[in-house]
Amino acid sequence: DKEFINAPLSDFTIKEKREVIRDAIEQLNHRRNGDFPRVFPLIDGDPVKDCVEYCQSDCPEDTGFVLGTAGMSEDHHLEKAIESVQSGFNEWRSTAWDDRCGLLLRVADLMEMERASLSALIILECGKPWVEADADVAEAIDFCRYYAKQALDLGNELDCCPMDGEEDHYFYEPRGVCAVIGPWNFPLAIPCGMMSAALVTGNTVILKPAEQSNLVAARLFAIFLEAGMPANAAAFLPGDGETIGAGLVNSERIATIAFTGSRDVGMHIIQAASVTHPGQVHVKRVVADMGGKNAIVVDDGADLDQAAQGIIYSAFGYAGQKCSACSRLYVHQSIYERLLERLQEAVKSQVTGKASDPSVDLGPVIDDEACRRIALAIEKSPHPCVRGQLKEGLPKGRYFPATLFHGVPFDDELMKDELFGPVLAMARVETFQEGLEQANASDYGLTGGVFSRHPAHLKLAARTFRVGNLYLNRGCTGALVGRQPFGGARHSGVGSKAGG
Repeated sequence: DKEFINAPLSDFTIKEKREVIRDAIEQLNHRRNGDFPRVFPLIDGDPVKDCVEYCQSDCPEDTGFVLGTAGMSEDHHLEKAIESVQSGFNEWRSTAWDDRCGLLLRVADLMEMERASLSALIILECGKPWVEADADVAEAIDFCRYYAKQALDLGNELDCCPMDGEEDHYFYEPRGVCAVIGPWNFPLAIPCGMMSAALVTGNTVILKPAEQSNLVAARLFAIFLEAGMPANAAAFLPGDGETIGAGLVNSERIATIAFTGSRDVGMHIIQAASVTHPGQVHVKRVVADMGGKNAIVVDDGADLDQAAQGIIYSAFGYAGQKCSACSRLYVHQSIYERLLERLQEAVKSQVTGKASDPSVDLGPVIDDEACRRIALAIEKSPHPCVRGQLKEGLPKGRYFPATLFHGVPFDDELMKDELFGPVLAMARVETFQEGLEQANASDYGLTGGVFSRHPAHLKLAARTFRVGNLYLNRGCTGALVGRQPFGGARHSGVGSKAGG
C-alpha cells in the first residue's frame, strides 16, 4: 500500500558513485582477453546449447571488442518454448496476485543491488552514456515496482450490483502466452516493463530481445529466475527477427504480442496478428510502441535559453536514438536567427566519444546499418549545417557528431524520414499556428514539445498538437514511470501507455 516513488537517478558528482561505475566497466573490460560469455536460449530454466548460429555482441564504441555471443534460436526451439510456457500457464495464472507481485518486487531489489554492473553492460553493449544507462536501470526498477502496485488493485474482485438478491462479480483474467519482442535502445527497461506487466497479470512469456542487446536481455531474464520466477513461466529466445520474431507473431498459441521497435515492423506485426490460424482460440492482441518523427515548436515569446537547452538534449541525448527524440524543429521567424545562433554554439560544443567516457555528450550509434543510414542522409542533404566535435584518439567505433541542419523546407526528407540518429532539422514558420500545423503534418505521433510563455498558445497546443506525450516548456524525452505514462498515437503506437 506504499505510495509509488520513482527510483532516484545516480548522482555522478559523488566520487563513490563514479568509482562504482568505473569498477564495473573495468570488470567487463577483462573480456578483451577473449574470456567472454556465451548465452543461450533458456527453456524450462535450462540453457539450450544445440544452436547452429551465434550472434556476436561487439562494443559500438570499439568494434574490435567482443563482449559475448548469444546462441540463436531456431524453429524447433520456438516450438519447445511455446510448449513449456503453455504447460506452465494454468499454474501461473492460479498463483495469487500477491505472490506474482512479490516476484516483481524481488526483481526490482535485485536490479537495485546490481545497478552498477547492469549500467556498465548497457554502456558497453549498447553505447549508452553513463547517465542514460543509469536511467535505463532506474526505469526497469520503476516498472517492476509500479506494476506490482497496480496489479494489487487489478486483483481485487469487484461487486458490480448493489441490488438485494443478486451478485455480479467483475475480475480480470490473464490471456495466455505473451510474446515480448524488445528493442535495443532501452535494452533493460522496455523488455523488463513488457515482461513484468505480462507476468504479474498471470500470463506466461517468451522474451525475444533485439539482436544488438542479447547480453543485457540475458541478464534481465536470469534476474527473474533468481527472484523465484517458475522455470516454465517464461522462456528466453534470442534469435533473428525474420524467423523467431515472425514465428512468435504467427503462432496460433500466442495470445498477446508486446512489441517495441520500428514502425515498419510494428505495422507488419499488427497485420500478421489479424490472421486467424487453425487451432487459434484467441483474438490476438498487439501492444505496439513504434517510431517517432518528433517535433518541437518555439514561438515568439519563448525563453530562448530554456528552449535551446531542451532542444539540444531532446535531439542529441543518446545520440538521437530514442523513439521520443526531437528531429524536427519549427521556430517562429521573429526569433529564428537568435535561436539559431544559440543552437549553433551549443551544437559545436557537443562532444562525441566513447560511452564509457563520462566527459562526452554523445556516445556511438548502435550498429553498421545505423551508420550507413545516418551517413547517407547527411551526405545527401544540400542544406547548411553545423556539427559537433569528435573526441581525439577514439578507437574504431560508430561515431557521428551532433548535426543541425537549418533552413530546411517543410517537405524535405529530413523532415519526413525517421533517422534514429543525432540529426536535427530546423525550419522557419511565420506563425505559431503554422508551427503546430507542420508539427502535426506527420504520420507519426509519439512525442512533441512547445516552448512558449503565451498561455493561449500553450492551451492551443494542448488541444491541437496530436501526439501521445506532449511536453510544454521542457524537452520531449525522459518520461518517468507513473508520472508521464508513455505511448504514441497515429503510426507511433496503438494507444497503450507504458508506466500508466
